[in-house]
Amino acid sequence: MAEPAVSGHHGVIETVRITLAGHVQGVGFRPFVYRLAARLGIVGEVRNRLGEVDIVASGMPGVLRRFETELVTAAPPLSRPVITRIEHIETRRDAGFLIAPSSSDADARIFVPPDYFMCDDCRRELQDPADRRYRYPFINCTQCGPRYTLIDSLPYDRHNTSMKAFPLCADCEREYLDPADRRFHAEPVACPACGPQVTWEEPAAARHGDAAIAAAIDALRAGRVVAVKGIGGYHLMCDAGNTEAVAEMRRRKQRPDKPLAVMFPLAGSDGLDVVRRYASLSDAESELLAGPVRPIVLVNRRPDCALAYNIAPSLREIGAFLPYSPLHQLLLEGFGGPLVATSGNISGEPVLTGNEEATQRLGPVADAFLHHDRPIVRPADDPVYRRIGGRMRPLRLGRGCAPAELTLPWRQPEPLLAVGGHMKGALALSWDDRVVVSPHIGEMDSPRSLAVFEQVAADLQDLYGVTAAKIACDAHSGYTTHQWARRQDLPVETVWHHEAHASAVAAETDRPGQWLVFAWDGVGLGSDGTLWGGEALLGSAGDWRRVCSLRPFRPPGGERAGREPWRSAAALHWECGRQWADCPDEHGLAEFAWRNELNSPQTSAAGRLFDAAAAVICGQTHTSFEAQGPMQLEALAHSPRHPVYLSLMRGRNGVLISDWEPLLEIVTDRERSPRERSEIFHASLAQLIVQQACRVSHEHDIHQVGLCGGVFQNRLLAELAIEGLRRRGFDVYLPERLPSNDAALCYGQAAHLAARSAKAGN
Repeated sequence: MAEPAVSGHHGVIETVRITLAGHVQGVGFRPFVYRLAARLGIVGEVRNRLGEVDIVASGMPGVLRRFETELVTAAPPLSRPVITRIEHIETRRDAGFLIAPSSSDADARIFVPPDYFMCDDCRRELQDPADRRYRYPFINCTQCGPRYTLIDSLPYDRHNTSMKAFPLCADCEREYLDPADRRFHAEPVACPACGPQVTWEEPAAARHGDAAIAAAIDALRAGRVVAVKGIGGYHLMCDAGNTEAVAEMRRRKQRPDKPLAVMFPLAGSDGLDVVRRYASLSDAESELLAGPVRPIVLVNRRPDCALAYNIAPSLREIGAFLPYSPLHQLLLEGFGGPLVATSGNISGEPVLTGNEEATQRLGPVADAFLHHDRPIVRPADDPVYRRIGGRMRPLRLGRGCAPAELTLPWRQPEPLLAVGGHMKGALALSWDDRVVVSPHIGEMDSPRSLAVFEQVAADLQDLYGVTAAKIACDAHSGYTTHQWARRQDLPVETVWHHEAHASAVAAETDRPGQWLVFAWDGVGLGSDGTLWGGEALLGSAGDWRRVCSLRPFRPPGGERAGREPWRSAAALHWECGRQWADCPDEHGLAEFAWRNELNSPQTSAAGRLFDAAAAVICGQTHTSFEAQGPMQLEALAHSPRHPVYLSLMRGRNGVLISDWEPLLEIVTDRERSPRERSEIFHASLAQLIVQQACRVSHEHDIHQVGLCGGVFQNRLLAELAIEGLRRRGFDVYLPERLPSNDAALCYGQAAHLAARSAKAGN
């Protein structure tokens, strides 16, 4: 039982225990509390527990109320504290305020911080010749630097990170232990005397420190390809203005067409002056580019853009981002211009992190390596965003924004590991009302992808102190993640691919009532055993039924149709009793297979319809990366055209089917320009969505519509659909915190099962 409050020199003294959760670790929150307490004359202590901050504070009641308020309103920029509990306790008579050692004995709401970009204070020190960390490529403080990629375990203390291999020198230790210093318990803190170092390696020479960075800059100026170890893994870098250097990187990496991200030097008041010389930026794009996540942002090239044309062939956009680590800053500042900075990986795999493995596997691509000796515990690729429907939306989660923590509208009955699909690999750990989504892992068809997937699955459970009691996976038994789930000694529940997509957007938006969700993507297994991908689902998370679809067709070749879109184009012609003059099926083998239903699975996928249109209009009969044809098709279009009417008829089981056949006349009409054909194609499919929504709404009184699946990464289609739906009174939602593509399947699987359990009363 608490003692009554006692009188002090200036009035009654009370003691309270305050518990805060949210983003309160790895962001300088404890030294902030220390300084706030000192300013207000509060005595007591603050300590980290597993994911929470626990404060004992004594002072006069009015001062304590102000202290409680400012803990939230004046918190450090990277923190997002939430006071979860305040209780009066026995009055304490502490002499001052101290920062107590971390405790690991609490059952708390753990937050694992992502990796942060270099703050302005550290950048000033980096450029100050009088500072002892001048040009030190691993400078950081409580407001910046790596987190997720170097944490071995929680609580987040130095001995639980990969920095434990670097004992602090006397100067760094003094800062680390001083609560008034901005490096107080900045766990990655280091300096040239005690911290990690960079090394330049090439066949003819090896250099260290600043000489290594100078050698890398010289090599980049000479048109060479350099592999640079960053925060979450390696980048392959070259001069973004050198067409030959870009072409050579592409040749070596066997990446002939896929767009390459470009890192720009910081310049100007917001850091974006150089970017603006090459690209046109909206306010939303500018804010995100210069913000703390520092993602790759897809932005429109300027007409006079001087970047190498082969940065993003046949596309109007480039992927731009700013340096987010001190090593990047030194390279870009020294080079004096934009650099290609693409993931240092083998196509589709997670980004490489280890020095030896990178040297071995990237050796055929890179002329030289800029390594460092700070271990990367787990990879984190760069996130990618695009402006769609007036808002910035992720296409890929990664360094700086993942692990992504979301709240479910329902409680998970038991801890769940949701393993997603096969493409855009990511997984989620869900318990209570929480879901933690991992960074992008990669395509799940290589041994390295599976190895990283297994590491991240184990790490999330270890870091959050949650052991999964069940696994959720896609219903497709051919997916690597499905097969992995079946090999584990845990119960497994499957979720249909497009129901997971629909549950993801419904759970993230969290609005009551029935939904109509358009789930448009490449292909995913449907409940009738065919490959869906052009569906409209009616219901709510955990309970969906298909009400609309596209007319199915049968591309020959099975999975080969994804990389050979001519197969989809040919199938559309054959379905309509027509021949395609440009069909690459020279010997008629594909047509024979189609007519005899050999390896020609039926699909209703909108993604395959886009593939077909791109094959005919753009001549993109074969592709080297996913969605290459549809991206080029979108780039052709500039403004909407009058749509072609597509009939809507009742099919089997009452499902409404839209017929794409009139579009075949448009896409093959060579009297029209490729641009005009693309614009009509996009406008017609957007109108189809509106038509289906109006029909379903008339029958079921639906007012809220969701758009999800990788097809809605197409800005033109999404915005035309949004505009048309809103004109007819619908509330329209796209995912904002997670990608609309398969990266959100894991979250959707967790949401679907939690909602279903809640509806069942479990």
